[in-house]
Amino acid sequence: MAAGPDHGSGPGDSPEGPEAEAPERRRKAHGMLKLYYGLSEGEAAGRPAGPDPLDPTDLNGAHFDPEVYLDKLRRECPLAQLMDSETDMVRQIRALDSDMQTLVYENYNKFISATDTIRKMKNDFRKMEDEMDRLATNMAVITDFSARISATLQDRHERITKLAGVHALLRKLQFLFELPSRLTKCVELGAYGQAVRYQGRAQAVLQQYQHLPSFRAIQDDCQVITARLVQQLRQRFREGGSGAPEQAECVELLLALGEPAEELCEEFLAHARGRLEEELRSLEAELGPSPPAPDVLEFTDHGGSGFVGGLCQVAAAYQELFAAQGPAGAEKLAAFARELGGRYFALVERRLAQEQGGGDNSLLVRALDRFHRRLRAPGALLAAAGLAEAATEIVERVARERLGHHLQGLRAAFLGCLTDVRQALAAPRLAGKEGPGLAELLANVASSILSHIKASLAAVHLFTAKEVSFSNKPYFRGEFCSQGVREGLIVGFIRSMCQTAQSFCDSPGEKGGATPPALLLLLSRLCLDYETATISYILTLTDEQFLVQDQSPVTPVSTLCAEARETARRLLTHYVKVQGLVISQMLRKSVETRDWLSTLEPRNVRAVMKRVVEDTTAIDVQVGLLYEEGVRKAQSSDSSKRTFSVYSSSRQQGRYAPSYTPSAPMDTNLLSNIQKLFSERIDVFSPVEFNKVSVLTGIIKISLKTLLECVRLRTFGRFGLQQVQVDCHFLQLYLWRFVADEELVHLLLDEVVASAALRCPDPVPMEPSVVEVICERG
Repeated sequence: MAAGPDHGSGPGDSPEGPEAEAPERRRKAHGMLKLYYGLSEGEAAGRPAGPDPLDPTDLNGAHFDPEVYLDKLRRECPLAQLMDSETDMVRQIRALDSDMQTLVYENYNKFISATDTIRKMKNDFRKMEDEMDRLATNMAVITDFSARISATLQDRHERITKLAGVHALLRKLQFLFELPSRLTKCVELGAYGQAVRYQGRAQAVLQQYQHLPSFRAIQDDCQVITARLVQQLRQRFREGGSGAPEQAECVELLLALGEPAEELCEEFLAHARGRLEEELRSLEAELGPSPPAPDVLEFTDHGGSGFVGGLCQVAAAYQELFAAQGPAGAEKLAAFARELGGRYFALVERRLAQEQGGGDNSLLVRALDRFHRRLRAPGALLAAAGLAEAATEIVERVARERLGHHLQGLRAAFLGCLTDVRQALAAPRLAGKEGPGLAELLANVASSILSHIKASLAAVHLFTAKEVSFSNKPYFRGEFCSQGVREGLIVGFIRSMCQTAQSFCDSPGEKGGATPPALLLLLSRLCLDYETATISYILTLTDEQFLVQDQSPVTPVSTLCAEARETARRLLTHYVKVQGLVISQMLRKSVETRDWLSTLEPRNVRAVMKRVVEDTTAIDVQVGLLYEEGVRKAQSSDSSKRTFSVYSSSRQQGRYAPSYTPSAPMDTNLLSNIQKLFSERIDVFSPVEFNKVSVLTGIIKISLKTLLECVRLRTFGRFGLQQVQVDCHFLQLYLWRFVADEELVHLLLDEVVASAALRCPDPVPMEPSVVEVICERG
């Protein structure tokens, strides 16, 4: 092929002769194969396109010059490299020849197959040309025959056309002459629609040719029959026994017969009102007191299929029949729908109001969903009546009422938990056995309230479910979630819970006195737990479930936590006051009911002091169940060994020194008062911290302060003073371990003994060793 010699060249064309042209011919042949396979120069040569295409020493370039290439090799390369270049070049030439032969062999079969295909195509085209020639000859013959037939039948075709026209005219005339009998038969059979169609087809012709006597007679007969037809249609329409489609058909036929549209419009709405009012009476009967009312879902289904379905049929038929009435007719229909729709909505609201006492929202939400869905169609047909908007308002109002119901349910649940706690606290005392601990009661109350909150959230979340038709309304996507659920239900309940808890602190004389102190302690811990974790958890849960999108301001978590903490503080403070009052009453009665002037020499600690220590220990255990220990000051080594006497303070030592004489009472009183000015002031009602030490400190301060004030109002004999000294030492032995600073107990008991000594005509104290023996024995 391309690798052979070039026969078009002569011996004088090149100075090198055929030997020099052979490589050029091989490169041309190789280039043609590259073009056939779509290879670029770089891809065919297996090298990157880098060298200069004008370089005469580039073997693969278009401007390759063998002489320049050989001169370059002889100048630059030694003999060994020249021999290696020759060997490599011979190898490349052989490889190229081998590749060319392989390509030729691989494509030989393709060349042969293409040759055979071309040969077959030539034969097939010759056959097709012969067939096309025969087809053209046959079409020419057919055209000739068709032209001769058309020329032969032209006259007959014209006559046939005339006869067909005459036949059609005769058929119309026959229809006109038979029209009265046909109309009569249709009226007798009740085929009113067919009669109206017959009348409509013939009316134009009869009016056009009414000047002819024969056509005038037919028209008169038809008018008489049509009048009877109108009378029967009106009678059927007035009876109203058929449904809305049949009523609409009667009106349509009467309109086609030329009856006044305004009159038919009024009659149509009047008959429709009767049917729809019957549906309303049926719904109202279901709400009566005697028969049991069906469930709300069944009620809404009945109303939707009966009244709402009938209203849709009436609206569709009215708009189709009386479209020509214009805006006046549309307003008449809207007023009609607005009136009856309002009555229907009133019945639905009455039925929904009966559901407000139930706890499950699923059935109510399904009923509201169906109610709202049913009113979409009439809302679209009667946009001016505002039925869809009124239905949405009803759903929103029910949702708001439902939120209020759940809020009341949460409040009732909280009050029920408080009642259970009261019973649990009172039952052990009545039965004489140990009941559940405060920690267990607190856990039960907290879990019960949290479960009720979650249940309420799950119940109201049904209103925002995706499958509910009204959940995409702006109210349920914004205000319902933020102001209704978050603020109205959750925040409202938390604040109501705090207010209910604070109400136990408002009237300490009445309500506070009847409130178990343990309940105050439990409520304070509950509010403190809400402040630390529960409020944040509940509000986060609410925001996640309802995806609040409303931009209205909401109560921050920090505000609610501050309110809960303040409630807990007030409850704990009131608990301290109540418990301090209980112990104070015992101490006051023990002081007021005793004759301190004629008291015998003390041999034992009074029982009331033992009771005070026992009650204080019980309170310590009770508070420790709910609150942490707290921080105490470092205790001295002799806290439990200190003995109270009239010489236990510096001012008392000054007063009762051996130089004391009864003739100087004013001086000693003055010295005592001066010492009080420099003593540390004790704040009895200081703020209470949320720990056990602070609570017990507050209770003990109130109790000892009461004891001090009662002692100041009595007069003591020698043995009375010694009894006070024994009692105070006994209290000091046990009470110091409950307070934050033991010096507080020492100072108050010092004041008690000092006050008793001031009010004793013969203040002779008992020996400290004797006091210790009596207290240890007691």
